[in-house]
This record gives sequence, C-alpha cells and structure tokens, in this order.
Amino acid sequence: MQDYRKLKVWERSHQFTLEVYRATALFPKTELYGLTSQIRRACGSIPANIAEGCGRNGIAELTHFLHIAMGSANELDYHLLLARDLEFLAHPTYEKLENELTEVRRMLNALIQKIKSTR
Repeated sequence: MQDYRKLKVWERSHQFTLEVYRATALFPKTELYGLTSQIRRACGSIPANIAEGCGRNGIAELTHFLHIAMGSANELDYHLLLARDLEFLAHPTYEKLENELTEVRRMLNALIQKIKSTR
C-alpha cells in the first residue's frame, strides 16, 4: 500500500478537481443533474481512482485503477468541450481547464509507463 497523497499526479488532479467544481458552479441550474453532475463525477473520479489503486494490493491493481483514471480524464475532455460549445464555459476558462487536463493526463501516462517499465 502506498500513500496516494505523496503522488504528484494525485495532488495535481485533486487541485484540478477543485478548479472544475468552481467553474461548474456557474453553470445554469437546469444542468445541476445533467452536465454539471457528469463533469464533476468524471473529474472527481481521477484522483479517487488514483487513491483507490494505491490502496490495493499489487502493481497490477494500481495500474488497472490508473487506467480507469485515464478513462475518466478522457470522458471529462469531451464534457468540457460540450460545455464550451453550449457556452457554459467561457473560451479562456475552457482553455485553462483543457491545458490542466492535458497535464494531468500526461502525468498519469508517465506513471503508468514507469510502472510498466519496472515490471
């Protein structure tokens, strides 16, 4: 078992989730159970799956949960694009979130590759 709080990718994805929650607070109230909920769920799933993987036994399970986190990041990518196109997110806000998401995905991929290379 590993302390997920010590992983830079977990910290970055946690901070990113806080940013996303702040950005989606401005969405129309009619989207609370729609796009707002989907975006928050997908975003929160990234650090949650990193944490869960760290609490499991073995590298294979950690890698599995890191892949789930990556899937959530890819899902979030689409939801942010949709929010931008629906004009729920201003273009500068979308760009900032998209850039941060790209960095989180890069970090996740690097960790996955590092784990694979140590096997």
